[in-house]
Amino acid sequence: MKVTKPSLSFWQIFNMNVGFLGIQYSFGLQQTAVNPIFSFLGAHHDELPLLNLAGPVTGLIIQPIIGAVSDKTWSPRWGRRKPFFLIGALLGSLCLFAFPFSPALWFAVGLLWILDVGNNMAMEPYRAFVGDKLPDKQLSFGYQMQSLFVGAGIVLANASIFIFQDWFGGAETVTEATEGIPTWLYYSFFIGAILSVSTILWSVLKTPEIPPSDEELQEIKKHKTLPFTERVFAPIVEIMHAVKDMPKFMWKLAGVYLFQWYALFVYWQFIAPMFKESMSFNASEALSQAAKMNTTYNVSTIVFALALVPLALKYGGKKVYVISLFLTAVAMLSIPYIQDPLLVILPMVLFGIGWAAMMGIPYSMVSRIVPQERRGVYMGILNMMIVIPMGIQTLTFGPIVKNLLNNSAVNAIIFSGVFFLIAGVLALRLKEPASDNDSENVMMPGGGGH
Repeated sequence: MKVTKPSLSFWQIFNMNVGFLGIQYSFGLQQTAVNPIFSFLGAHHDELPLLNLAGPVTGLIIQPIIGAVSDKTWSPRWGRRKPFFLIGALLGSLCLFAFPFSPALWFAVGLLWILDVGNNMAMEPYRAFVGDKLPDKQLSFGYQMQSLFVGAGIVLANASIFIFQDWFGGAETVTEATEGIPTWLYYSFFIGAILSVSTILWSVLKTPEIPPSDEELQEIKKHKTLPFTERVFAPIVEIMHAVKDMPKFMWKLAGVYLFQWYALFVYWQFIAPMFKESMSFNASEALSQAAKMNTTYNVSTIVFALALVPLALKYGGKKVYVISLFLTAVAMLSIPYIQDPLLVILPMVLFGIGWAAMMGIPYSMVSRIVPQERRGVYMGILNMMIVIPMGIQTLTFGPIVKNLLNNSAVNAIIFSGVFFLIAGVLALRLKEPASDNDSENVMMPGGGGH
């Protein structure tokens, strides 16, 4: 029997999503600062994709397993999803604090692996947590609010990088990769370590979880009676069954995600080297410029995240999603040809609109069509569709950029633009599940209309 969920107010949905601020601050540092740190410690362009293998591998293993385990978890005191993203936040916090002290490349790469385990342990249950709490008519709003915090966290991370460089960098510049990590970069990681835990605690304390239905409790109790070995392998078996039963819509979305996330990973790895190449910046200047531009697109994400809700309601999530992919393609194809650092703001605004849609709309569409009792595992599988393309990228793009793209960061960004175009074309094939208009025509929480 399906549990009837009450509509939540604006601030209830806001508080529920605050934890994403800390998670995405950490992700923002990974986007902008980690690859330059690898370069400061001696990594070359063609080595960067493989050095980022931690994200895809940990996401592929951790998220679906944690999702399946959390589906079969319930504690009246701790809840279902909360224990997992609390542990993940603590692990991520410790790694962020240690990261800028990395004495060598191997140490920084090892910390990235542990950091990604923590972030993935927090991320997947959080996606399911939002779906658990909200009725169908509020899913679009809930996931777009999540998208807003995605943008806000990354904005804070990137803004801290260029602000601290301006305040504390002084005459310190890095022109050679082997000169080490700039001390002004430390402060951004320290803030991330604090936010990782504090924002998650805010959401945990402010948002009670909905108890499982009687049927779900029976299933959870039955699971606990299984022999230990069966319980260990149960998540893997559950993932296999869920993939077998996966809705056709998700298979088509996997094709879109293949090109979308491959392209995004190329962008995050090569945007700072691109500015160094296209605008003749030194390493610190290129990092600062990348941080400013990543701040710009995420400010755009914050501005447009909730504005996309009425558009998705009126025209359908699929149309908004397709347009967002084409706008992002235009941004990627134009950035390398712009020489004025200020004019790069224009394509970054387009990218921000695209990022707002990418981080909200697919999750709301999928959450509508998967059963409540398997939401955790399906959100984990959705993340597998993200990390598999990233894994392919880390293994294949090094040889591609070296042998086919003339080891050029500019060509790498253009390559990502082409892949966004392909993703947009494939997204046209999606058949959108029952839209918000098919339930109650609601845009705002608490039953508010247009």
